[in-house]
Amino acid sequence: MEKYATAVIGGGAAGICAAIGHARSGGSVIICEKTTQLGKKILASGNGRCNLLNDNLNELYYNAAARDLVKSIFKQFGKSDILDFFAILGLETYSQDGRIFPITNQAASVLKVLEMELKRLFVPVEYDFCCDGISVSKSGIVLSSISGKRIACQKVIITGGGKTYPAFGSDGSIYEIARQLGHTVIEPVPNAVPLVVKDSLCHALQGQRIFAGARSIIEGRKSEQVQGELLFTKYGLSGTCILDVSEAISIAINRQYKKDVFVAVDLVPFLENKQLISKLNKRKNEKVATDEMMVGILPNKLCIAFKGLFEKGDIDIAVNSLKDTRFKVSGTRSWNDAEFTAGGINVDEVNLGTLESKLCKGVYFAGEVLDVSGRRGGYNLGWAWASGYMAGQTL
Repeated sequence: MEKYATAVIGGGAAGICAAIGHARSGGSVIICEKTTQLGKKILASGNGRCNLLNDNLNELYYNAAARDLVKSIFKQFGKSDILDFFAILGLETYSQDGRIFPITNQAASVLKVLEMELKRLFVPVEYDFCCDGISVSKSGIVLSSISGKRIACQKVIITGGGKTYPAFGSDGSIYEIARQLGHTVIEPVPNAVPLVVKDSLCHALQGQRIFAGARSIIEGRKSEQVQGELLFTKYGLSGTCILDVSEAISIAINRQYKKDVFVAVDLVPFLENKQLISKLNKRKNEKVATDEMMVGILPNKLCIAFKGLFEKGDIDIAVNSLKDTRFKVSGTRSWNDAEFTAGGINVDEVNLGTLESKLCKGVYFAGEVLDVSGRRGGYNLGWAWASGYMAGQTL
């Protein structure tokens, strides 16, 4: 049985950084990766560009339950530390609207510099290691895999990810290991995920993209509006503004089983109500056809779809509908369509600053396996780099 000071379960962003952090501190470390390749989700991140982190990296952009934990980590290893970390590895970066990318615009560049550092530090990787148990005793920790492989260590860092992109290895099986150790798992649900809406309008407009505003309405409670791309699909709604409001909706539907769930869409967020009313009254006075009332404001196909709003002649009512079109949400798309996981190991069960389990000495957690979910825009990868590196620091 091989023995190391530390074993890292999971070879994603958090796991790689944990191994690098530990190796730099002088300890022996091995990465136990479930698949045949490191960093598969890194390669898929940011549509292949890898949105490394955000210029505004702080705890306020994460779920409320996790903010104290996130703050305790970013206080030690924040935005500037992450940028320095990658700069030392030779990765050039740039910022675009607050989002930080590699200068090559290729996620493969990010993974390559990380792999080069693992090689420089002589960090071994055990591929096809599907962990099915962790034994913790006074003499140390033993990891076992389905294949029968066993690895002994004094410290284990669990970075097995959430449930998004299960084909890449993060299928949620690591949660069972955490439960075996006595940890509570907040039920994981898809986050940053398209919504299922059974509405003929979505089907009729499938493929249409517009700039819009969106907010969730859950049992009458409205969220703040976010703006971005809206995409009509045959199954419902997608696009960046939908992904950005999907977390609360997914939790309400998939975890809390609520039925009174809607998404309200502002089809014309770039015009105030009064401005739009003025424009449309002018067209009404000019006797513009109902299917041409929104020409130049919305794509032609949407102008036709919403012509019924103008047939009764009440512009105020039409504008209110355009600025607040409501769709009842019946579900979300699957894990294969989600960018992130909402839920995971209860953050109250790990120590601030170190990420060590409060229940099992020598067991640490980092990355998406914890109930830490950030907004889109580099926040989740920012958490992965920082939490992984800090979890690897303690010898």
